[in-house]
Amino acid sequence: MLPAFMVSAPGKVIVYGEHAVVHGKAAIAGAISLRSYLLVTTLSKSRRTVTLRFPDISLDHTWNIDDLPWSTFSHPSKKKFYYDLVTSLDPDLIEAMKPHLSNVSPSLPPETRKIHQASASGFLYLYLSLGAQTSPASIFTLRSTIPIGAGLGSSASICVCLSSALLLQIRALSGPHPDQPGEEARLQIERINRWAFVGEMCIHGNPSGVDNTVASGGKAVVFKRKDYQKPPTVTLLKNFPELPLLLVNTRQPRSTHVEVAKVGTLKKAHPVVTNMMLDAIDKVTESAHTLISSPSFDKDDPATLQHLGELIVINHGLLVSLGVSHPKLERIRELVDRAGAGWAKLTGAGGGGCAITVLKPGNKQETLRDLKAQLDAEGFEIYETILGGDGVGVLWPAVLKNGSDEDGGEEIDQEKFLKAVGNEGVERLVGVGADETREGWKFWRY
Repeated sequence: MLPAFMVSAPGKVIVYGEHAVVHGKAAIAGAISLRSYLLVTTLSKSRRTVTLRFPDISLDHTWNIDDLPWSTFSHPSKKKFYYDLVTSLDPDLIEAMKPHLSNVSPSLPPETRKIHQASASGFLYLYLSLGAQTSPASIFTLRSTIPIGAGLGSSASICVCLSSALLLQIRALSGPHPDQPGEEARLQIERINRWAFVGEMCIHGNPSGVDNTVASGGKAVVFKRKDYQKPPTVTLLKNFPELPLLLVNTRQPRSTHVEVAKVGTLKKAHPVVTNMMLDAIDKVTESAHTLISSPSFDKDDPATLQHLGELIVINHGLLVSLGVSHPKLERIRELVDRAGAGWAKLTGAGGGGCAITVLKPGNKQETLRDLKAQLDAEGFEIYETILGGDGVGVLWPAVLKNGSDEDGGEEIDQEKFLKAVGNEGVERLVGVGADETREGWKFWRY
């Protein structure tokens, strides 16, 4: 029987290139220290159930493994293998899952039920594609410190966790370990990323793929996907600077699908003008990429940071013109501008969600204190974070050196994981960044 193990993946912010990336342009996105955590517990051989628990959204559902539509997913005309590239969802497989999704949270309000069933569909599609009827009974328990529905890649982070956990269960991944060659590590990340994208398609319909790419590989990337029948072009930005960010959540619910469709509608109505705006966003991204990749790039040079900041402001203005901002996002930008603290823009799909501010060097302490107090007074949620952390990581087995008296370290079980209170409790118990000397977590790096 497999030991209990954990996987973790970061959230992300898009620094440049929102919406243009859906239309074949480039985007720059970076990992942030807010993360999702998945604990996988294998049950005894006498059990024949699989459970998905996500207490942050009050989702808890169990399926009987033998009742699931294995015959449809394993049919020779439908079967996919762990090494396959899947670029679209099979309508017949989606149809076969429907009876097993309709009884997920049936008594809850329609909006909540929709979220639960979308989450369950991503899990079930991956589980049935990568697993087999002989798969061991398991409990998959998710906790996340990433605000949900805020444009920070929370669903992609979760899909990366699910993809990597299921691939680990079927022994389809090697590593991670410190001596792993870079090319081998890259191939493992690519495999995880491909299947995470499948989960994202279940949830969002037509995702760009940038969120799951950053959640898989971490750091920062230039991402471009012109042809959805082919893998994306991803360029790792190894020299991407660790920039301090003020991340502000508007708490305004939004839908990636709705905002993406909004730009698509605008493009149909005004193709020439909309394409010019998308091209301009692409030029912003290209300018930032060129600057960051330059051998003479110095993140501490005020002129360099001024250039990057101006590009952030230009990018936001173009997104406003595409109609994907929101009054709350504009209010955050207004407060940041008034304080002179940095360069602000929306991040993600817009329509609510979050704004990021790259902070100017040399800000006075009282300037930031007053800005945060004003944002807090107006009901915004504030996170201080840094770009450029690790991507997907593994804790195998689920044991950490937490300063406990347990032999070999503290075993992370279902009870401890579920009882961790809030983001602080989760980070304190299993957080990747909670203690930089903490042993156990390992990452694919290349």
